[in-house]
This record gives sequence, structure tokens and C-alpha cells, in this order.
Amino acid sequence: MCILVAGGPAPAALRTISASGAFLETNARPALGDCVELRHPEAGAIDAIVRGIAPDGVELGFAVGESAVAFALAAIAADMTRP
Repeated sequence: MCILVAGGPAPAALRTISASGAFLETNARPALGDCVELRHPEAGAIDAIVRGIAPDGVELGFAVGESAVAFALAAIAADMTRP
């Protein structure tokens, strides 16, 4: 479980993630273009921009770089090692 910080913290689940962004299942509905923070219990935190809003969540965009790649890989590795 992740935390999406957009005004206030909200629980979120990663559906997809890459070095360029993620889709989160969440009830939070920040506005398009809002700057938010995604916190993962093992990958740490990353700043993001809201790129899309869907009925079941939000799409985030990351500034592509080493920190985004490291965040995505850590999140994927953490999910792969959970029973």
C-alpha cells in the first residue's frame, strides 16, 4: 500500500509503474497538473504530476531520471517479494 500526498495523505495501490510514471488505484482526486508526492513503504518517495484521472484512480508522471528509475525498480522488487 502506498500513500498519495495531494493536499492530504490518501491510501493508494500501485496498478502499474515505470520510470516515467504510475497508475494508482485510489479515491483521491487531485486536479490534472497538480504536483503530488507518492510514498512507497520500501521505495521511498517521489514527486509527480497528475497526468490523468480515471473512475478508479489517477495517472502520475515522473521526471525521468535515475531517481525515478530507482524508485520504480524498488517498488517492483518489493511487490515481487511479497507472498
